[in-house]
Formats: sequence, structure tokens, C-alpha cells
Amino acid sequence: MSGASRYNLRPWVVGDAMFLRVLFLLLLAGNVGLAAWLWLAPVPPPDPPPPTTDPGVPRLVLLSETEPAHPEVDAAELATEPRTVAEEAQDTCIRLGPFVTQSDLRRALTALTPKVKRIQFKEDRQRQSRGYLVYLPAPASREEALKMARRLSTKGVRDYYVVTAGEDQNSISLGLFKERANADKRRGDLETLGFEPQVIERSDELPIYWLDYALDAGTTLNWRALLPDLLDVTEQQDACG
Repeated sequence: MSGASRYNLRPWVVGDAMFLRVLFLLLLAGNVGLAAWLWLAPVPPPDPPPPTTDPGVPRLVLLSETEPAHPEVDAAELATEPRTVAEEAQDTCIRLGPFVTQSDLRRALTALTPKVKRIQFKEDRQRQSRGYLVYLPAPASREEALKMARRLSTKGVRDYYVVTAGEDQNSISLGLFKERANADKRRGDLETLGFEPQVIERSDELPIYWLDYALDAGTTLNWRALLPDLLDVTEQQDACG
């Protein structure tokens, strides 16, 4: 390449370098301006939160968020001084019972609670009779028990059961009676047939319930009018405290 050609290319090289510098400065100025605008521009308000429920569906309210329905009553209760043990001892206190089932106890609680000053229940345990069992004691073996059962059958006795397990295994049950007189009659009938039955009372320890309530001194409550079908429940005055 000749010297003239070399000198003719140099202006183009200088022009390209100058263009790149100008382009770099322009880009730098644009970035600085954009950063300044983002820094100084006002922040738009945040979008409102989405609704907590669907249209037409009421919002759930916690119990702690609700206001008392009767604040004046609550304030009066807080302003009342608690009663002393001596003051409560002046009330009339009654004990009802026994209630043999929890359903009877709940029904009595529901009926009496609005009518009394205070009320509570207590649980106790009591041995209760299940009736009187007539039976033949267990012989020495299962074969002898079955032999005794066949003998009962030949005598016309149909109402019996040979116990197959437990403490009374191989004994022969001849009936469970609620009344002792009926059990004794059953035993007498079998004795005339040549057998030697025995009678024992069956009992279990079952829960029973008592209901204690208090009234103002000198007042009474006709609880039987509220619980007319609980004929086995009785009333007794109890010490308050």
C-alpha cells in the first residue's frame, strides 16, 4: 500500500473514535437522568387491598372485637363487691338427688339454673343392686355341668344357661329377678324337683349425682313442678358455704 492511501484512512479512524465518545457520553447522561427521575419522582399510593369477603357475604367478627351488648350491666357487675362466705352462709341451700343418669342431671340443671342464685352438681359412687340371681354352683368339670343341664331339661326346666367363661364358669344360671320374693319362689320350685339352687344379690358400683342450689334466705322453690317425672329424687336442706 502506498503512503498516500495510509494518510487517506486516518481521518476516518479519528471520526469513529469521536463518535464513540459522544455516544458513550449521551448514554451516561441518559442513565444519570433516569436514575434522578426515579429517585425524585413521587411514590404512587398503594393499590387498595382486595375485599376480604365476596359481595353480599358478611365479614366474620371475632368475639374479642365485639362491644358488650349491655356495657352498663357489665360495669354494674364489676362495681359489685363479691359476697363473703358469711353472707353466702345466710342463704337457703338445698340438695336434690340422687340422679342416676347424666341426662336427668342435665335436665334438672337446665330447669333450675334460671330460678336460683347459684347451682352446682357433685358426683358420687354407690353400690346398686342389679337383682337376685338363682343358680346352681359349678361342678368339678364341664362334662358334669352339661350333665346337670340335661337333667334340668328332663325335668321340664327350659330357662337355664350354662356359663362358659369367667369366675362363674360351668355354673348354671336359672334366672335373674328384680324382687327377692320372685327369686325365692324360683328356688323353691327347683328344690321340689330335687335340685339345690342358691340365691345371691348382684350389685355394681355405679355413679350417682347430686344437685346443690342456693336461694335467698326465707324463699322457696317448687322444683317438683319443674321436674314432675323425677319421682325418685328427694330434697334435703344442706349447709351453705
